Amino acid sequence: MRPTRIVKNSANRDLKLLRRLLRAKDHMDAAPHEDWPISRLASVSGASEAYFARSFRDAFGIPPHRYLLTRRVERAAALLRDTDTPIIEIALETGWNSLGTFGRTFRDVTGESPSELRRRMQLVPGDLEEVPHCFVSAAQRPHLKMAVSEKRRRTKEGRHDGRKGDDS
Repeated sequence: MRPTRIVKNSANRDLKLLRRLLRAKDHMDAAPHEDWPISRLASVSGASEAYFARSFRDAFGIPPHRYLLTRRVERAAALLRDTDTPIIEIALETGWNSLGTFGRTFRDVTGESPSELRRRMQLVPGDLEEVPHCFVSAAQRPHLKMAVSEKRRRTKEGRHDGRKGDDS
């Protein structure tokens, strides 16, 4: 009987941790433009910094910073697509402090600059207003399976296939 109780307690603990991690994730989703250092996220979830970072990555598949980065890029892409707001204002509104950092990160994640994305989206015929917003967002969500710096390094080396090591 005791092993069953231990398993139940462990599962209950895991659910409580997941709820706390989701609380931190919800805070990032609600305000992706704000600074979310690990210390702040850990305090929201009621965990230590190292435990929070490790648990978040284990639960959601990416580290908290990368998750926040995808949310910021996703929001910026939506603003570029749906508004005529100047790119500098979009960068500041979505949490970047520098237009250069915004442009470089945006290009690294999406493969095109903010102005290129805006130009391409304006040329695309069709009315996205008829499509539910959640579908549009999901279709255009950036996928960050590796760090932006690693992606940049691999591009410079000429490897685009995601493999590590030689291209032989």
